[in-house]
Amino acid sequence: MTKPTSSAPSQRMLRVGEQVRAAITQVLQRGEVNDDLIEKTVISVSEVRMSPDLKMATAYVAPLGVSDHDAVIAALNKHAKFIRGRIGGQLRQMKYMPEVRFRDDTSFDNYQKIDALLRSPEVQRDLGTDEDKD
Repeated sequence: MTKPTSSAPSQRMLRVGEQVRAAITQVLQRGEVNDDLIEKTVISVSEVRMSPDLKMATAYVAPLGVSDHDAVIAALNKHAKFIRGRIGGQLRQMKYMPEVRFRDDTSFDNYQKIDALLRSPEVQRDLGTDEDKD
C-alpha cells in the first residue's frame, strides 16, 4: 500500500478533531475548570487539529473581550491535563486519549487585515466599479 502524497488531514483526523472541539467546548461552557481567568472569559474554540496518530490535539482558541490572550492561553495550557480527563467521557471510542495543547487563534486578525486591505482606496481604485464604466 502506498503512502498518500497529500499533507492534508485525513477524514478521520477531521472527524476526531471536531469531536474533540465539541468536547472541549462543553467542558468550558459548563465551567468545570476552576480558574478565575478562564471562568470569567468567553472562549471560542474555533478549530482542533489532530496529529496523524491522533495522540496530539492542538486546539485553536480565541478569548473574546480580553486584550491579553497570552494569559488565557497559559491558563488553559496549565489546566490541559484536567481538561483532557474531563473530555475522556465523551471520547470513549478512542483507543488513546489525545494530549491537548492550546494555541491562540490569529485567523480572525488575519481576516480583518485582508478585509481592510481590500477596502482600501488604492485597491478599490484598481478594481474599479461597474458605475465607472457607464
